[in-house]
Amino acid sequence: MKWFDRITHSIHILMPLAIIMAFLWAPPADILGESSRILYFHVPLAWVAVFAFAVSGVLSILYLSSKNETKRDTFDAYAHHSAVLGLLFTLMAVITGSIWARISWGSFWNWDPRETSIVIVLLIYLAYLSLRAVIPEPNRKGRIGAAYLIIAMSVVPFFVFLVPRIYESLHPDTIINAERTVHLAPQMRATLIVSVCAFTALYGRLLFLQGRVSSLAQRIEEIYDE
Repeated sequence: MKWFDRITHSIHILMPLAIIMAFLWAPPADILGESSRILYFHVPLAWVAVFAFAVSGVLSILYLSSKNETKRDTFDAYAHHSAVLGLLFTLMAVITGSIWARISWGSFWNWDPRETSIVIVLLIYLAYLSLRAVIPEPNRKGRIGAAYLIIAMSVVPFFVFLVPRIYESLHPDTIINAERTVHLAPQMRATLIVSVCAFTALYGRLLFLQGRVSSLAQRIEEIYDE
């Protein structure tokens, strides 16, 4: 995991760079004005919320297919940690989206298709954590939790990417221009890319640290049991 540790250390460069670019370098968007700067935080947060499900799903597949008990426990633990972080990023995506909605549309919540889809993602995360909480037996908890995350990994993209595009939406990609697409200036596009990379690195760093804390806690329990 040393390579993963080194990669996630990029957060110390990427996050300050993303903040500087978002507030000092990128120009405000037409129509939306200065409020458009929240784009560089809301979109990456929503991206990580979905990405965390994908990571949890892949780790769950590895958990179910592995025969090594130690590796199985590691895969299960990291799949769970990823889901917990996914819930956190989803909550932040909802909060930043609500702030943007208040500025742009005059109300914190409008039940826009994209707002509804992120609520569904939030509920899926909460259902997973609730499911694990009510199952006491570790192996059964791991198997059922893994099956749930694999299904969620397959279903979530449908709610996030497909459903919001079927119905009319208040989101900027349908109101900025007649082509129904966001035309980002090069500086805005570059800032958004850096922000997405920064928040992805933040997620990876938190996942790595959460895994280390969990591993240390398990070792301490084993020592006390002896």
